[in-house]
Amino acid sequence: MAIPSDPIWIDNLDALTELCQRWRSQAAIAVDTEFMRTDTFYPIAGLIQIGDGQGCYLIDPLAFDDLTPLTELMLDEQVIKVLHACSEDLEVFNTLLGAVPGPIFDTQIGAAFAGYGFSLGYAALARDLLGVDIPKGETRSDWLQRPLSVAQLKYAALDVAHLLIVYGKLLQSLKTDDRLSWVKADCADLVAQARQPVDLNAYFFRVGLGWKLQPKGLAVLRALSHWREAEARARNIPRNRLMKEPQLYELARQIPDNINQLKRIEGMPRRTIVEDGETLLDIIAEALTQTPDQWPAKFDPPLAREYAPWMKALKGYVVAQAEARELPPEVLIRKKEYEAIVRSAVAGEPQLPGRLNGWRFDVIGAGLLQTVQKLCAGESI
Repeated sequence: MAIPSDPIWIDNLDALTELCQRWRSQAAIAVDTEFMRTDTFYPIAGLIQIGDGQGCYLIDPLAFDDLTPLTELMLDEQVIKVLHACSEDLEVFNTLLGAVPGPIFDTQIGAAFAGYGFSLGYAALARDLLGVDIPKGETRSDWLQRPLSVAQLKYAALDVAHLLIVYGKLLQSLKTDDRLSWVKADCADLVAQARQPVDLNAYFFRVGLGWKLQPKGLAVLRALSHWREAEARARNIPRNRLMKEPQLYELARQIPDNINQLKRIEGMPRRTIVEDGETLLDIIAEALTQTPDQWPAKFDPPLAREYAPWMKALKGYVVAQAEARELPPEVLIRKKEYEAIVRSAVAGEPQLPGRLNGWRFDVIGAGLLQTVQKLCAGESI
């Protein structure tokens, strides 16, 4: 059967409304986005692609003041939105529509659980499953220009033309291996995380060297990280244009109290010093007025080398379980989750991170707990 791949341009509300009503009667639609994010904090949507098995529709978000029909479609719980490697797409929709699509099926996740490899690109997956070649030459082109080139239109259409067929084949394989519920759970987690309200006070946890700081320095780091995140969003500029993580850390470590000291922070952008220097000094001074009971707790340092064998033992167990199921181990557990298990065991209460208490408990969770308990008891693994 020939798969329709000619691009159909949509730039008026009547056509969009009619199509969205039709798509809401389907069980699933293929979805993709093209966007630009060169000099902005938020992605700028340049194109929304939808494939329904009958055509490849390219919705021009720049032509609309009202995208309510699209928003309602993306939130319709009866329609599965099929995407590939969807984390950035979810952010695009959240920025454009103020809504995160759901439910979704991410074919990259589905492919990993179907045995096609971890973090597989869409072109490679389509080639493996369908034997078709999808060109990727327009990936970095300008999606905000109008009109789009013929090459861009064809490229965008092909991104959704085969996606429902890929979805159908993955469904068959996942049902056969009884893994569809795993994929659905992981996809639902992606949506839930994307819908979580932003906590600007939590960004200081991401600063890699934060564990070296004492609680007072962490109070400063928390305040500065909050400012950087809020300002980057308010100004719609990349956060690193204000300052990078090493400068955040150095400000919190050195705690400057005047512009000259601020200037001596290595790598501090000159523009930030000129435009925001006094503000930064005020933020630091305000953070220092906090009492010790308001300071954050000291971060855990990196795991001591003596626990490297524990990490190796846990990883060895997971690799064995993954190989037995012909799965990439990365779909079962993350590096930080290994570390969390070891830290909890060192603290005297071996625990699993929350994600390992779902379907993963029967696959690896129970075994990981048994393994770490043996390590705590000094037993050989």
